[in-house]
Amino acid sequence: MHATGSDLLVLHTVRCVGVAGSARLAEAAALPEPDVESELIDLAVAGLVTRLPGEFGGWSLTEAGRASDAARIRDELDATGARPVVTRAYGDFLVLNPELLDIFTAWQLRPDDRARVLAALADFHLRADPVCAELAGALLRFRRYRDRLARALARARAGEREYVTNDLASYHTVWFQLHEDLLVTLGIPR
Repeated sequence: MHATGSDLLVLHTVRCVGVAGSARLAEAAALPEPDVESELIDLAVAGLVTRLPGEFGGWSLTEAGRASDAARIRDELDATGARPVVTRAYGDFLVLNPELLDIFTAWQLRPDDRARVLAALADFHLRADPVCAELAGALLRFRRYRDRLARALARARAGEREYVTNDLASYHTVWFQLHEDLLVTLGIPR
């Protein structure tokens, strides 16, 4: 993580995850939940996040938070000189992404062939991990995706099949968050 600290990581995690509770944000940020809760309170006082009530509520960015995150991420990217590495890794990500989407489709449509699909996901991971490693080398905050993808795959291979597509910490969810992070980091609209 760049010298901007955990407040940037928490703010950026809210940006990439969307509306979520502090436990889910802590898992996604790879930080202890009490630290995330403290940062969220500070960010709320600063007007950058808000807490939405209700069963499907959680922490969300305000417009000021969205603008602040974009500016701070751009500054982080420029200050570290990581833009060329992140841009190259994003290109590699785009090459891999359609294959992973096909794997997820096969997972959903071929429940009788899941051992083969899980093997394809493991093979895919061997090719995706170097891209994640390159990103983590450029900006430490990307390391959390590498760790979370490896954990999701390990859990799926251990029999917890929801960690392929059906859990909030699934390979699918983490990959989607990585995609969102790359888009936001590079200032590419969805």
